[in-house]
Amino acid sequence: MSRKQLNIGLFGFGCVGLGLYEVLQKSPALRANIRNICVRDKDKPRTIGAENFTFDKNDILNDESINVVVELIDDADAAFEIVSAALRKGKAVVSANKKMVAEHFTELLELQREYNVPLLYEAAACASMPIIRNLEEYYDNDLLESIEGIVNGSTNYILTKTFSENLSYADALKQAQDLGFAESNPILDTGGFDAKYKLLILLAHAFGYIATPADLFNIGIDNIGELELKYAKEKGFKIKLVAQAYKAADGSLSAFVIPKFVTPDDRLYNVDDVFNGVITKTSFADTHFFVGRGAGAYPTASAVLSDISALSYEYKYEYKKIYREEDVRLTNEAELKVLLRHRREDAELFKLHFSTVEEAYTNHDSGYITGNITLQSLKALQEKHSGEISFILINVVTETEKAAAAQVVSA
Repeated sequence: MSRKQLNIGLFGFGCVGLGLYEVLQKSPALRANIRNICVRDKDKPRTIGAENFTFDKNDILNDESINVVVELIDDADAAFEIVSAALRKGKAVVSANKKMVAEHFTELLELQREYNVPLLYEAAACASMPIIRNLEEYYDNDLLESIEGIVNGSTNYILTKTFSENLSYADALKQAQDLGFAESNPILDTGGFDAKYKLLILLAHAFGYIATPADLFNIGIDNIGELELKYAKEKGFKIKLVAQAYKAADGSLSAFVIPKFVTPDDRLYNVDDVFNGVITKTSFADTHFFVGRGAGAYPTASAVLSDISALSYEYKYEYKKIYREEDVRLTNEAELKVLLRHRREDAELFKLHFSTVEEAYTNHDSGYITGNITLQSLKALQEKHSGEISFILINVVTETEKAAAAQVVSA
C-alpha cells in the first residue's frame, strides 16, 4: 500500500513542537514535511530560521497545499477553533490536546463525519503509550470489563519522590516544576483534572460512552495528608493517582479519578517517575498491561509522529463502539473500600457506626483527626468530600465483599 504525501501545517513550537520537528528529520521513510509553523510570540527566540514561521493561523488554514494540521498548543479554546476550522476545510488533524478533545468530543465526532476527514489524538492520552488505537482496534471484539491506570506523569513523579526520597509534597512539586513536568499553576495535574480528561477519551474508545467533564468525579493528590502517607509506609504500599472505569454485566459504567493505595503485587506499583501504566481486563484474554513514558518532548512527539504515519495510510478512528449504540450508562453507585480521613465530629456524615469498619487508624500527632477503613458508595464520597474530609481508595468492592458487609451490618 503506497503512502500518501503529507504537507503539514504545525500550530505551536514549544517542547513537543520542536521534538516533532526533530524526529521528522530522522524519519525519511515517512513522506511528510512541515510547510509552515504558526506561533503566537513574535519575539521568542527560535532554534530554526524565521522563514519557517507565521503568526497568522489563516496562512495555514487557507493554504490548499497543506493537507494535515498538527495542533500542539496549550490553549484548549484556541485549539478547538483551529481544529474545527481545519476539519471544515477538509484537512486531516492530529492533536495532543486532551482538554480540547474531552470537552468537545461530540462536536469533533460530528465534524469528522460531516466532512469525512480524520482527527487523531494518540498523544492526548498517555503520551508515548499507544493505548487509544489498541482500545479502538484490538478490543473491538474481546469485551472489555475494566481499565485502570496511571495516566498523569506529573503527579506520578511527585508521588514517586515523596515515597522514594521522603520529600515533602511541596518540595516534590517544586522539583517537578523546575524540571518542566508541572506548570507554575499545577492544579490541572495535581487536582486530577488532566487524568479525568484522559479518562473521558479512553471511555469513548474502550466502552463507546461519551461523557462530559462534569459527569466524572475526580480528586487529585493535593489534599493527601500525613495520616495517609504514614499508613502507606507502614503497610508497604505506594499511593498512585489512578483513573479507572468498570463495566458491569447490566451495562452500568463506573468511572472516576481517585488516589489509590497500590500493593507490591499490583502491576502499577513499579510504575514510577513520569511513566504511565494502564491495565485492561477483558472477558476472554484476562489482563493486559501497557507501560510507557507519559511526559516529555520526545515521548509525546513519538505519539504525534505515529498518528502522522497512520494518516499517510489514510487511517481514521471508526468509533465502532460508539456507533453500535449499546446500552451503556454511567452510575455513581459503585461501592468503594477507602481509608477515610475526617474530624471525629464528622463521623456522623458517613454514618460510620453503621458502616463496616474493618480497621481504625489514628494519626496520633493530631488526635482530632481520625482515619477509618470503611465501605462507602461513590455517590456518598462525592457529596461529602471536602478539604477536611479526604480519602484514598483501597479497592472497588466486589459483589462478594458487599454480601459479606451486609451480613456484618445486619448482625
